[in-house]
Amino acid sequence: MANKTKIAVFASGNGSNFQAIADSAATGALQAEIMLVVTDRPQAYVMERAQQAGIPSFAFIPSAYESKQLYEEMLKEKLEQLNVEWIILAGYMRLIGPVLLEAFENRIINIHPSLLPAFPGKDAIGQTLAAGVETAGVTVHYVDAGMDTGKIIAQQSIAVRDRGREEVEEEIHEIEHRLYPATLQRLFAQ
Repeated sequence: MANKTKIAVFASGNGSNFQAIADSAATGALQAEIMLVVTDRPQAYVMERAQQAGIPSFAFIPSAYESKQLYEEMLKEKLEQLNVEWIILAGYMRLIGPVLLEAFENRIINIHPSLLPAFPGKDAIGQTLAAGVETAGVTVHYVDAGMDTGKIIAQQSIAVRDRGREEVEEEIHEIEHRLYPATLQRLFAQ
């Protein structure tokens, strides 16, 4: 059996994409070991999910640091101590800065609920629906210094038709939970 890729998952909220990754790793569909869950919101539900899965977690408060550089240096040190190979963003609501981008060059991945380059940033589903486009979707991409501007790895679209936000969100989450672990497995197997 191949060695498992050591990853850290960064999340800021509910953690449903973290859960999909953890579940896929537990079944062996994703040959990865989650070394650490990192959140910038100590009360985020992802912390409970990590605890239930028996995965170590770490919460920090960015405003407790004088700069992004300082907290990223602290995170880099933690990740290096755990021999983390890849950072996987799963609803992490902060831009990654130069410290982590350089330390994990071409090894930081994000998932975004739109067909990038359309509708980057917050509330991509709301942006998609407000624009009245016919298709919505999900993008898995490398992370660079911009907001959702990194090289696209995988995308999957859905027809919006005349559906409401709740229905569109539900289908997008279903796609995310399948597409993200499968895409990560393809990347790690290369």
